[in-house]
Amino acid sequence: MLSVPTELAPEHKALSREIDALLKTHGRGRDALIPVLQELKEKHNYISDLAMQVVADRLRVPVIEVQGVATFYHFLGINPTGEHVIYLCRTLSCAMADAPSIAKALQKELGIKMGETTEDGTITLKWANCIGMCDQAPAALVDHEAIGTLTKERVKEIVAGLRAKPAKAAPKADAKPAAKSGSKTGSKASTK
Repeated sequence: MLSVPTELAPEHKALSREIDALLKTHGRGRDALIPVLQELKEKHNYISDLAMQVVADRLRVPVIEVQGVATFYHFLGINPTGEHVIYLCRTLSCAMADAPSIAKALQKELGIKMGETTEDGTITLKWANCIGMCDQAPAALVDHEAIGTLTKERVKEIVAGLRAKPAKAAPKADAKPAAKSGSKTGSKASTK
């Protein structure tokens, strides 16, 4: 098992302290892995390599296990996202209820394609395989809020609302800017 060096670079010590605090809350058992990763993702908009190494070290599990969990679960992830994430459902129910036109409206309104993040790092647009709202198709999950019966007009309201929200506190020093990975000009983000 790879261990994190005792002496971390000063800019990474804050991340290490943050993870230690999360482990005080969630415990040091394997069952703490997902809640800790969820909180890291929520705060930093992705889970960094260093964060995975520190979590693995503290929980005494292989780094590959932490990475496996971070990449397996759709709402975690190792690729930076915007401060806000819109997951548009692409199941058969949503497709039949015109989700493709909602996808086009979102892409037009945001100026990006599915799997990308806006230039300013504010909003990421992704597909989701199901969000459990087949009875209200087409549906999306917007920052943990399920929204059903989407229309092109509602898309404009949602995007305007997200853009009007104040920015989160700046991520810690280990975080990469969201706009660089998966941005309109950067590499495409995973579209699991």
